[in-house]
Amino acid sequence: MQIHTTAEPELDWQKQALCAQTGSEFFFPEPGSSVREAKYICQLCEMRTACLDYALANDERFGVWGGLSEKERLSLRRG
Repeated sequence: MQIHTTAEPELDWQKQALCAQTGSEFFFPEPGSSVREAKYICQLCEMRTACLDYALANDERFGVWGGLSEKERLSLRRG
C-alpha cells in the first residue's frame, strides 16, 4: 500500500523562506503600520521570487509577499 501526502510540492519554498523563521507580525502589520522590516527581510530571502509569484497567482490581498505590499502588488497586476 502506498501512502500519498497532501503537501503540495509547489509550496516547498515556504519552508525555506525567511518569513517562516521570523513571524507573521512583520508581514501582516496593523493598518497604517510600517512594512519596512518585512521588505528588508524579503530582500535577504532567496525565496522572494517564488513568494511573489505565489501571491500574484493566488490574488493575495493582505500582507507583504515577495517584498511588495498590497498596494504595490495591485499596481503590478494593473500593469
